[in-house]
Amino acid sequence: MKNTAKSIDSGRRGFLIAGAGMTAMLAWPPGRAGAADFPSGPIEVVTHAGLGGGTDTTARMLLIRTRRNLKVDAVVNPKTGGGGRVAMSYVKNRPADGHTVMAITPTHLFTMAQGRAPLGIDDIKGVVRSTDDPIVVMVRGDSPLRTMEDLVAAGKQTPIKWGTTQIGGVDHVAAATFGKEAGTQIAVVPFEGGGEIVTNLMGGNIQAAGLNVTEAKDQLERGDFRALVSLTEKRMRSLPDTPSAGEKGVNAFFSTVRGIVVLNDVPEERVQILEAAMLKAMKHKTYQGYLTGNGLDADSIAGAEVWDRQIRRMYADARRALLDLGMVKQ
Repeated sequence: MKNTAKSIDSGRRGFLIAGAGMTAMLAWPPGRAGAADFPSGPIEVVTHAGLGGGTDTTARMLLIRTRRNLKVDAVVNPKTGGGGRVAMSYVKNRPADGHTVMAITPTHLFTMAQGRAPLGIDDIKGVVRSTDDPIVVMVRGDSPLRTMEDLVAAGKQTPIKWGTTQIGGVDHVAAATFGKEAGTQIAVVPFEGGGEIVTNLMGGNIQAAGLNVTEAKDQLERGDFRALVSLTEKRMRSLPDTPSAGEKGVNAFFSTVRGIVVLNDVPEERVQILEAAMLKAMKHKTYQGYLTGNGLDADSIAGAEVWDRQIRRMYADARRALLDLGMVKQ
């Protein structure tokens, strides 16, 4: 009898323990499972750009070593169109479990700032920054405008014909903000993309442009283009002889950044796992070689804290600039 009672008592304890475990599982919201079972499947990186572009290539380079670090497959899933709206809409409807991440650029942030995005800035959080490619004000190598001061002085007489991409995008806002902060006149000339801007600057159809080093690296090295000022707080390592907007007292800081974000509801422990795996991947010589080949350096990469702070600052700057330009309402 004692053995039987002991057996029954043990069974009750087992049932109670199992029941408590089941209750805890039911109380834990979907997508909130801990880090122990993560990742349990492939990582999907959603992009807004077409195959072969800078965002697509950067994402694929990032994943080369990330797959090994996470020990699962990882794929790029392009969702193009709408200034990132298609990609954001897709991600919004995916589980917030960390298996779906999104590669973003300033395009997404400007779409949010214009109030045209299915996600808001508080709906996402940063994981890692994969590139930081500041905008640099460039002119032709034979231009009489040899310094930022020359450009500003000329613009006070006649508006500078300045090549940019779509109206309301980062390149346009960077040009307008620079003109305002430097006290000169800018006449933006929109083009389809960086390649067209480079061609038209080479051809003398425009006087200046805000370009990334990755877009005009060859022209700078050959002397076809001259860099007048980088729209950064401090000088760039890759352009040590080019002054920064910060040191010139011009409050206009813009960069074509790329990085990975997740929905804000993704558990923090899962974000940390993704962050660690991706940072390790980007510190590998394979990814570092990719950066160097594009005129960038190790400062391009950053972890979640730095990246999240940067995207929120960029969003706030975009919102303020668009308000100043009268392109959005308060």
